[in-house]
Amino acid sequence: MRKINISQVDTLFANGSYPIEFLFYYKERFKTKRIRSALTKLSSDFWPLFGEYKSGIIYFDNYSENECFDEEVVDQEFDTAETNINIYKKYSRINPSDMKKLFYLKIIQYRNGTILIPKMNHLAGDGYSYFYFLSTLSAVSRNMFIPFKTNLIRSLYRPHHQRTILKEFLFTESILKPFRHSDQFTIEFEEIPRQDVWIAIKDVVSKFNCRISTNDVLSALAIKKSVKLQKEYFGDNVQLTIQIDVRRQINEYGQKYFGNGIMLKVINFKTKYIENSSANEIAIGIRKSMPSVSKDAYIKYLEELEAIIATGQTDKLKPFDPRQGCLVTNLSKLPVDRLNFGMGNPDLIFPLTIEKNSTAILADKDNFLLRFAY
Repeated sequence: MRKINISQVDTLFANGSYPIEFLFYYKERFKTKRIRSALTKLSSDFWPLFGEYKSGIIYFDNYSENECFDEEVVDQEFDTAETNINIYKKYSRINPSDMKKLFYLKIIQYRNGTILIPKMNHLAGDGYSYFYFLSTLSAVSRNMFIPFKTNLIRSLYRPHHQRTILKEFLFTESILKPFRHSDQFTIEFEEIPRQDVWIAIKDVVSKFNCRISTNDVLSALAIKKSVKLQKEYFGDNVQLTIQIDVRRQINEYGQKYFGNGIMLKVINFKTKYIENSSANEIAIGIRKSMPSVSKDAYIKYLEELEAIIATGQTDKLKPFDPRQGCLVTNLSKLPVDRLNFGMGNPDLIFPLTIEKNSTAILADKDNFLLRFAY
């Protein structure tokens, strides 16, 4: 049996909150034998994903397909024109809510195509880890019956699982149940042309002599729209929570780290400031508030989480509070639209991980796509 201690950041999701789940629709139906075989092979490389969590430790004994995979054939067509909220209501409950393992893949065969709904407990890893695994799964599936290619892909993609490599940690506290919000919310998508974002960045440089990022601009647009829609809900103050991936800045993690390699930055604003300021001005404020990511800074962040645990404030172990502000998650650089299991890339992608007052940032060749939930 393999086992590993969870990290300080993992504790934010130890209550099972915010599982990562997407729906991928492919117009061409395909057989799943390759995917099922690939799951079996990759279970040894990505073993925490197929393990169980208990009292601060992830345990893995062996891979059992019936605990992680299910396929269903439906004698009807998948409705690609369905409304956003109906897609969410219908498919967000397809996978089990009380998964025994930390990953589950549901496949539904329709007359007009195939949908995949992979669900991962956030305790297992972040969005980067989710798509790192799915990219590996798709690559191995395509080459399942070419042994030397399969072995090469596994060697190139094999992750590391050293969750406490920067600072030893043992979590033994009890965790409160996740905060449950009402299922009554609106889902809305908005396209932002990439060119508009680049123009905004250049405008800030020329007028304010300040460098901002794409994420600063998109986060500013997200918080501004959130306040516009729900000014009375938030009151005088509103929080913006941004996920920062630390893999590139911290060599001990690197691009092959499978886990929660993130830092959550909370920025406090006055709602009147958000109302009265331009998106560019807000983007500058976001950039000035962002921390410098380094090994020392991240260790300090881990120590801050440890202090919360040591003082028994487990109710604060959550990525954000939707009653106080919004969470922005940028997935635009991840291979969301390039998961080819042998029949081409997905024809429709829908994020099923939806929390009230959250914004997911996706992208295609010409546009950023912001998914709002409020």
